[in-house]
Amino acid sequence: MRPAFWAGKKVLVTGHTGFKGAWLALWLASLGSRVAGYALKAPSSPSLWEMVAPQAGVEGQIADVRDLESLAGALARHRPEIVFHLAAQSLVRPSYADPVATYATNVMGTVHLLEAVRRTSSVKAVVNVTSDKCYRNLETARAYREDDALGGRDPYSNSKGCAELVTGAYRSSFFADGPAVATARAGNVIGGGDWAMDRIVPDVVRAASAGVPVQVRNPRAVRPWQHVLEPLAGYIELAEKLFLQGADYAQAWNFGPDEQDAVPVEKIVAEVIRLWGPPAAWKADAGANPHEAGLLLLDSSKARTRLHWRPRLRLQAALEWTVEWYRSQASGADARKLTLDQIERYMALQPAS
Repeated sequence: MRPAFWAGKKVLVTGHTGFKGAWLALWLASLGSRVAGYALKAPSSPSLWEMVAPQAGVEGQIADVRDLESLAGALARHRPEIVFHLAAQSLVRPSYADPVATYATNVMGTVHLLEAVRRTSSVKAVVNVTSDKCYRNLETARAYREDDALGGRDPYSNSKGCAELVTGAYRSSFFADGPAVATARAGNVIGGGDWAMDRIVPDVVRAASAGVPVQVRNPRAVRPWQHVLEPLAGYIELAEKLFLQGADYAQAWNFGPDEQDAVPVEKIVAEVIRLWGPPAAWKADAGANPHEAGLLLLDSSKARTRLHWRPRLRLQAALEWTVEWYRSQASGADARKLTLDQIERYMALQPAS
């Protein structure tokens, strides 16, 4: 990542009001980019975006990616050079409750974004953020590579597989001569400022703050855990390569942690509870829950080799940074300063050994 590259670049981030989107928009603005956002209202309360928005340096628009003309109009107004597409319905359990909205947002939202890009000659690079759950997960010990089969048995995972297929079709049919369009598949992200329901770290923080045990649905499920800054650094590096070298990087990319940082949910919960301290506690959720995969691993060797990207935070440090952010914010620290301070610390780190 070269900060000088981003100074003055016109960038559009869809989904800027979400957890990852807020971190990304704030990071790009801190690098001197001219950032515009397009998203629904913040999906949680409290919300990182609402905390940082007044001084974020981002021109945000509250609107829906399911509205093609509105989205195309936003691109026409802002004339971005680089687009990061993060707007999505991003949770498994809500996808069971409302599959139609999940597919409409994740699949047709992607179609609309790519159609809007077709109409906007200023765009040179697009990073479409999908998910590690886009793979046809056989729950084996082999980590998935970018050329493995897509699939997903729940609506969320399946919709992300569909979004990958849509992107591939548009790239082949309409973008052979540019812009350069890539997809990014990250592992399970953690970090301060996430208050989404049905995500394990926010669930622990809410329960600890209320003085009750957190209920854990699938304590033995193994996931590739990483701090939110890890994949965001990958997305930024990928966007640079797309902008400068185009078609050579217009493909799918995994951004996951080292193998030893793929661990069971119960280990994450136990360590967050230890770092938080009493009265934090957990218990298994005995209720009936829809299917979620028990094992998911990512092979990110392509990003390590070709993008020279690799994690800078081991899992323990990622958990410590996360709890530090929540505890500091709960004690009255400014969320924007906390976030920018962690971004600055991250950029100064060398890759983890």
